[in-house]
Amino acid sequence: MTDIARAIAAATSVAASLDLPADDAVVLHASNRLALRLMPCDVLARVAPVGHEAGGFEVDLAQRLARAGCPVGLLQPGVEPRVYTRDGFAVTLWRYYEPVAPRVSPVDYAKALERLHAGMRTVEVPSPRFTDRIAEAEDVVANPDRSPDLADADRVFLGDRLRSLRGAIEGRGTAEQLLHGEPHPGNVLSTKDGPLFIDLETCCRGPVEFDLAHVAEAVCEHYPNVDQGLLDECRQLVLAMVAAWRWQLGDQLPNGRRFGEELLRSLRDGPPWPTLDTVIRRLDGL
Repeated sequence: MTDIARAIAAATSVAASLDLPADDAVVLHASNRLALRLMPCDVLARVAPVGHEAGGFEVDLAQRLARAGCPVGLLQPGVEPRVYTRDGFAVTLWRYYEPVAPRVSPVDYAKALERLHAGMRTVEVPSPRFTDRIAEAEDVVANPDRSPDLADADRVFLGDRLRSLRGAIEGRGTAEQLLHGEPHPGNVLSTKDGPLFIDLETCCRGPVEFDLAHVAEAVCEHYPNVDQGLLDECRQLVLAMVAAWRWQLGDQLPNGRRFGEELLRSLRDGPPWPTLDTVIRRLDGL
């Protein structure tokens, strides 16, 4: 966000126009978009600059998935489910869920993800393919203007790895379906209703192992019928894609550059391929 104060003002203005009292806003997350807890109405607002959001897609998909019985966060009841615009920002309004536990157990996580995938197989909605995400990462790596601090040797290594993994995964001819796209722990809420997945703007089509590559090994152990070879390739792919985002100009993730360096080191070290949470724990221990 170039102006968080303006984004907060846009969200509170939208809430006020809908008779939702919002005298205060707590920033829950700030990256490519802002997540705010509006008070005292206790509503979650997601805010992004107009033209840089997938709010309409996410709102429509959330409603479809909820009707299919998927464990997803719901839109705020009592207001029209749509994207609201104010002062150059797009705002969507969602139910705020009070956390009930510090984390979701691996068994519950796996069961919820399996339910999500089962429901997604019943939903017909135009969506990008996982290879579109790879292409975005490849463009960041290939364009020095988008990743000016990436060393030449790392640029070649990362570009080659992204291309080879795309070919290997597509070459398997595995069945594809609608996926969350990034079902990592940051996008799973522990609520009184059980685990709920949020941030659906990353949804895409691909093999379920692509989603599983974002979660801990303990979760994968409780998910049925996993293709381990494909999962290994998808884990490498996710490491490479996330590394690309960390070198992107303007990346706002705290310690993002160190994370990017550790991801490159993990790819160079070879198997066994670590999960994202393993790399994060390793980084925290440095």
